[in-house]
Amino acid sequence: MKNKQDKNTDMSEKAIDLELVKQAQKGDIKAFELLVQRYQQKVGGVVSKLIKDYHEIQDITQDVFIKVYKALPKFRGDSAFYTWIYRIAINTAKNHLVAKGRRIQNSDIEPADAENFPSSFEHQNFDTPDAEYERQEIEKVVHDSIADLPDDLKKAIILREVDGLSYEEIAKEMDCPIGTVRSRIFRARDAVDSALKPLLQNEQKRANYVR
Repeated sequence: MKNKQDKNTDMSEKAIDLELVKQAQKGDIKAFELLVQRYQQKVGGVVSKLIKDYHEIQDITQDVFIKVYKALPKFRGDSAFYTWIYRIAINTAKNHLVAKGRRIQNSDIEPADAENFPSSFEHQNFDTPDAEYERQEIEKVVHDSIADLPDDLKKAIILREVDGLSYEEIAKEMDCPIGTVRSRIFRARDAVDSALKPLLQNEQKRANYVR
């Protein structure tokens, strides 16, 4: 059973992903770059369980994010972003092996297990000091915005995003109509969105200035 702090951390991570995805879907390249920074090590770790050559892992990881970028408009948040990107990574690695005429092994990897994979690829540090600072800023804003939510909104969004309950289950748990649940979740997401938007806009301006 997760404690309150663990749930808040999970909620922060999912909220960050959803906000970055939303901004990337609107054409914000900086938001997509931040998604790449957050997940390229994990994607490389997953790919390395099927493919051992380091240079091939790098190439396939790059292909994964090209596919993610193209498919991003189709992502609706029905599953966690990592689960979605993990499936793309596995399929891309499998297709690479098939194209090379190699056997596919370890294809029954689960997303939850893959998150904790140790691999030589994951030991590579892709984060610059600026990228790490940006990540920490975003995490702080999301965590604080969730902490500041009224209890009913906070509970609804955690039940949905962390515990994975359906709207019907949340309505039963909170003893309220489904319409109220949808409203609370929408308002919670909107609050996080509003808190993060200025930060992401500033990062985009900073990136444009550097270029």
